[in-house]
Amino acid sequence: MTAFSCNRTSKQSDMKVIFLHHSVGETLWNGRPPSLLTRAAKKINIKLAKMVSPKPQMQLLFKDYCNVSMKNYLIEEKVFPQVKPYGGGNNPFDYYNIWVYNSGEKPFKGEPTLEILTKEYQVIIFKHCYPVSNIQPERDTADINSPYPSLTNYKLQYLALRDKLHAFPETKFILFTGAAQVKGNISEEEALRSKAFFSWVTEEWDIPNDNIFLWDLYSLQTEGDIYLKDEYAMSSLDSHPNRTFASKAVQLLFNRIIDVIENDGEKSTLTGTKIIPNSDTTR
Repeated sequence: MTAFSCNRTSKQSDMKVIFLHHSVGETLWNGRPPSLLTRAAKKINIKLAKMVSPKPQMQLLFKDYCNVSMKNYLIEEKVFPQVKPYGGGNNPFDYYNIWVYNSGEKPFKGEPTLEILTKEYQVIIFKHCYPVSNIQPERDTADINSPYPSLTNYKLQYLALRDKLHAFPETKFILFTGAAQVKGNISEEEALRSKAFFSWVTEEWDIPNDNIFLWDLYSLQTEGDIYLKDEYAMSSLDSHPNRTFASKAVQLLFNRIIDVIENDGEKSTLTGTKIIPNSDTTR
């Protein structure tokens, strides 16, 4: 886990934020893909990799903002869930499995439940990695307790998650729409199903005036298409974001986080573009 605090004084942090992620989230946290040196160091030791890597862009954005605004925010990042002992997946089923089906005061397979996380953090950011978009055809019967990635199962798990998040009204949750994939890594049918699901999330699942806020990663990556744009990907066969996308997206994500903290998300769009008062334009 990596943490950053503005650390202006010894007083307690004004706000504690946790960013739960896998590899796509790590790229956005850093504002760039990992370098060859970082990748090599990571194979030896995670702490060594962090020592040789440049400071994450998200931390720098928080530092600059706190210096100007005199805030004292603490943001941390954590791989969630981890490969061992849980298994590593972060699809809708996995959040449902850890936070709803196995909720409680004790970790589930080493992963913190919401009962644990909400005691320490006032803002919880979570996301899916790009395998979430490999949505399969429907089976005869929907099953909320199944990891099978169908539209119906996803929707049932999301509805249960929404109810669970609402049980912690003092905590703000920021959820990314799912990461897209390049055309070479996904079938057209899967891509169309993923677009349908993320549209349902933004248009129906998300409701106003609650404690859940969205950041629309999917729209930023696809720009109206059903695939991650090649110019935003590491390659035509690698769906991780490249530096071009990451350096742009980290600023928009930062905008959205600050706006959710301070304005309940009312001064930014779902993609993190700032809304200029008394104007039809955004920036």
